[in-house]
Amino acid sequence: MRPRILLLGGTTEALRLARGLPPDAIYSLAGLGRVPDDLPCQVRVGGFGGAEGLATFIREQGIDLVLDLTHPYAAQISANAARAAVLSGVACWALRRPGWQAGEGDDWREVDDWAGLVAALQDFRRPLFTLGREPLAHLQQIPLHQHWTVRCLQSQPATERAEIIGARGPFALSEERALFARLNTDVLISKNSGSQSTEPKLQVARELGLPVLLLRRPLLPAVDREFVSLDALTEALRATA
Repeated sequence: MRPRILLLGGTTEALRLARGLPPDAIYSLAGLGRVPDDLPCQVRVGGFGGAEGLATFIREQGIDLVLDLTHPYAAQISANAARAAVLSGVACWALRRPGWQAGEGDDWREVDDWAGLVAALQDFRRPLFTLGREPLAHLQQIPLHQHWTVRCLQSQPATERAEIIGARGPFALSEERALFARLNTDVLISKNSGSQSTEPKLQVARELGLPVLLLRRPLLPAVDREFVSLDALTEALRATA
């Protein structure tokens, strides 16, 4: 019998998978960004209340299989998913998207946290942040010699030394080239998401010979099955039908 699925999403791959799920499946989103209204499955927005709350939801909804297709940096959600699956006695599968790999001539530097990032930025003047909302909490701490540009999902008014761009990928290579040129960017800051939709920025940094500061990936929990591609996961799902 086909399992009832709970898909934890928010990524491009999750949305693609959700478009092929049956009506009894549930696609769960944290609520950031656009919520799709054209899916064949059910859509749930919001949190669960930790691993225990998620386990309760799994039992109440009769879920048989949890699919973790959250962002590679959503470590707490992934940990909750793995723990909740154990607590409720169901399987948890996860898509573990491979990270980007530096090519010849790339100047990529990994940092562990915000403090390490700030220290690594000391010699730069025009950083472009593409790692989410965290820089927004530090706009009052911008060094006098720097002007920041922050690209994230939510826009807000610019400050004297910061521009905030609200945008969602995918981003075309030509658009990224124009953005870097307009900003006179001298360093790119990113998470190593491995997403094809946001990879063009790395190509531009490569073309311009700019360094890239990458926030190190968090460790994610072990689950029943891990996949490195959506095609492999989809094929495994077909085998359960």
